[in-house]
Amino acid sequence: MTENPITDALVLITGGARGMGELYARRAVAAHARAVALWDIDEDAVTALAADLSRSGVEVRGYRVDVSQREEIAAGIEKLRADLGSPDVVINNAGIVRGAPFWEHDPVAHIEATMRINTLAAMWLTREVLPEMIADASRPKRILNIASAAGTLANPNMSVYAASKWAMIGWSESVRLELASYGHRHIAITTFCPSYVSTGMFEGARGPLLTPILTPQTATAAAWNGMLHGTPLVLRPWTVKLSMALRGILPTGAWDFLARHVFKVYSSMDHFTGRG
Repeated sequence: MTENPITDALVLITGGARGMGELYARRAVAAHARAVALWDIDEDAVTALAADLSRSGVEVRGYRVDVSQREEIAAGIEKLRADLGSPDVVINNAGIVRGAPFWEHDPVAHIEATMRINTLAAMWLTREVLPEMIADASRPKRILNIASAAGTLANPNMSVYAASKWAMIGWSESVRLELASYGHRHIAITTFCPSYVSTGMFEGARGPLLTPILTPQTATAAAWNGMLHGTPLVLRPWTVKLSMALRGILPTGAWDFLARHVFKVYSSMDHFTGRG
């Protein structure tokens, strides 16, 4: 098998037009991928980035795909197969967030859209490509699922986002165990759970005590290195793991007191504005 899972691989990145998606794409190009496919709902942005990255000599193609629609994912994979082949590496990066009390979420525009983009899209896409990944054991395969620390710890004003990421983590970890149980060890799934990242998606949010806002560069480096090594779960920064441990051992009332009054977890979204 090829030691580096990116070298000579076809890498597919959702939400690939900007932010962390763009940084993953640049890393794939630098690691000598055979080709990189970028999916994004913003056709102009993804086309422009693909043209820019193609100057490196690596073939990079941008596709306009709305990952909230299962039919577009299926059609996108068929188009990708015809153009470049089947992906060896998939980075499920696309995501949205709505910061508000649950009762202010619109059932379709907020609840359904968040679950479709943050969770179902990764499931639908992985279901499309996994049979071919299983069948081809000639090289290592990778799936990187971008979850969130919000999927490990409840937080006010992000109920639907948290639900989508809790679901992502549970699904991702279960598929990882299934692949190992059935002997498909050439495929590694990594789930990345960062706290707030300064991409603009969480504009206005404040990091809890001892929890810095991660730069996109720091976050993507941690996720990328975890994916290369097949690390099952990557948590950043270290306080994410600490919070999980405290929440697990403390009575609910005690944890709520610490989260609200000491660590300031429960007030971290009070001034959230998002991308606007």
